Amino acid sequence: MQSNLTTMRYFIITGISEDPQLQLPIFLLVLLIYLFILCGNMTILIACLDPRLHTPMYFFLGNLSILDMSCASIALHKILIHFIAGDRTVSFTACMVQLHMFGSLGSVDLLILTAMGYDRYVAICRPLRYHMVMSPGVCVTLASVCWGLGFLQVTPFTVIICGFSCYSSNEINHFFCDIVPVMKIFCNDTSFLETLFFVEGFLTMILMPFLLTFVSYMFIIHAILKIRSSAGRLKAFYTCSSHLTVVILLYMTLFGQYLTPNLSSTLENKKLFALFNTAAVPLLNPVIYSLKNKDVKRALKIILYNKKPR
Repeated sequence: MQSNLTTMRYFIITGISEDPQLQLPIFLLVLLIYLFILCGNMTILIACLDPRLHTPMYFFLGNLSILDMSCASIALHKILIHFIAGDRTVSFTACMVQLHMFGSLGSVDLLILTAMGYDRYVAICRPLRYHMVMSPGVCVTLASVCWGLGFLQVTPFTVIICGFSCYSSNEINHFFCDIVPVMKIFCNDTSFLETLFFVEGFLTMILMPFLLTFVSYMFIIHAILKIRSSAGRLKAFYTCSSHLTVVILLYMTLFGQYLTPNLSSTLENKKLFALFNTAAVPLLNPVIYSLKNKDVKRALKIILYNKKPR
């Protein structure tokens, strides 16, 4: 460990656990989860090639699959490299790139889920105008805005962090370069960065998409309750249940990862929330959304086996 460093060429990533006996089980578990994430999300992308699934819901779901695979690759690769090569170091530049990419993709993820909530709102509350409102051009525009805004929102954090030159340690108590554990090793005054993190990071990047999604579901619930038949209400709720489940899981882990008290006793808990956010949620997304979906199964049968389903 180093103190009062004025230049930083590399950091040391402590990982999920420093216990030598846990390294093999952690490696095998992370590798298995990562492979399932890739296979599950690639399955969705392959299914989306079917012209029958060229709909707004599956268009945004394809974007979400790309985001899940990217976030998992960025966050989990160091755990695998640490076990295989025994190297826990990461250069300053690589750490900043990882921090920026993970934050940006996470922001895009929340915005894409918000767009999916709007899509469900239009489908249930404005069904007669659905194809006009959610036209291909509108979907592409929404997705482009989500990607652009997501990367733009994180840029101020990355620029400010790159300007810090004094660190109390070169050990990052995490399994990847994330903004909160990196902030903990600054010896500079971080009050401005903490204020920016709360105002833009929490209010803009997390709370605003949450509120927009919440408002969409208030209208959706109101519209569902107005449906007279129980079968109609059940069908309407089923069309948005997958999205709602993923939204609840993701926001619960984000609140646990970034908004719990920053005490040393909670660092290990924050790692668990981060691991769930970067591994379990991308793993569950394909299962929750599509792997039990008849349309996806039919599309995969046509694409992979080149035959019509019964």
